[in-house]
Amino acid sequence: MTWRQRDKMKFTSEILSFAIPFFAGIFVSLLYHIGLWWTVKTLPSSQRPALLSIGSFYIRMAITLSVFYLVMNNRWERLAVCLLGFLVVKYTMTHKLRPGKNTFRFK
Repeated sequence: MTWRQRDKMKFTSEILSFAIPFFAGIFVSLLYHIGLWWTVKTLPSSQRPALLSIGSFYIRMAITLSVFYLVMNNRWERLAVCLLGFLVVKYTMTHKLRPGKNTFRFK
């Protein structure tokens, strides 16, 4: 194997090692924000809205932080890429769902 082939394999491996945390961040962000949407939608009809909102928050945070910890694998770079994926979804959803703009709705 030549040094160019080894460098190409190493580059591909590095790309993959950062693509997985990015997509994990996207996935966990979707779970987090869909859970938040469900909580807000369910609050008016809930008999215990405080318990629902606090319980939902703790469950969403536990899932999010667990995924961040597992994906991190003792490398802060992987955590940063995972957080980037999380924030991409957050800003995309915020932009698509802002008040007065009905281009995107959950049903």
